[in-house]
Amino acid sequence: MSRIGKAPILVPQGVTVSISSDNIVSVKGPKGELFQQIDRDIVIEHQDNIIQVQRPTDQKRHKALHGLYRSLIYNMVLGVTEGYKLEQELVGVGYRASNQGNVLDLVLGHSHHYVFDLPSEIKVSTTAEKGQNPRIILESIDKQLLGQVAAKIRSLRAPEPYKGKGIKFVGEQLRRKAGKSASKK
Repeated sequence: MSRIGKAPILVPQGVTVSISSDNIVSVKGPKGELFQQIDRDIVIEHQDNIIQVQRPTDQKRHKALHGLYRSLIYNMVLGVTEGYKLEQELVGVGYRASNQGNVLDLVLGHSHHYVFDLPSEIKVSTTAEKGQNPRIILESIDKQLLGQVAAKIRSLRAPEPYKGKGIKFVGEQLRRKAGKSASKK
């Protein structure tokens, strides 16, 4: 039983949800508009300010899609009203981040810079305060795209377990290792 799929989605004021005949859900709000293709087996009911997601049978596939599409629609509604924000920090000597519009330039201890041309749906800003690690702040209304871009940036220099150097999310707890210990013999 999908407990997530059964939960209703409350649509706030100023947000319009429309469902087309070919199962494309469109959510429009103050921050923008998002679209999502829904599987043809899943039924979406929109009455007043409540959206319900229904599944036709109790097959394993339908149960999985039930919770998935409910979460995707909920994330779309939240994205067009509040938006999403992710912060990453660069831990390491000489690591720097700067941006010119939507172009992110990273110096991560290699012989070359990494230059990222981010999608137009994502707003990027960088901060470098004295005594603090440089930070990358990503904002968007699309949670999926934001997570994908943040994961791609993190994969350039994932935090290593001994000193913790690399790109990590702010607040992320890293599992640290002790390293070599000298022999006593």
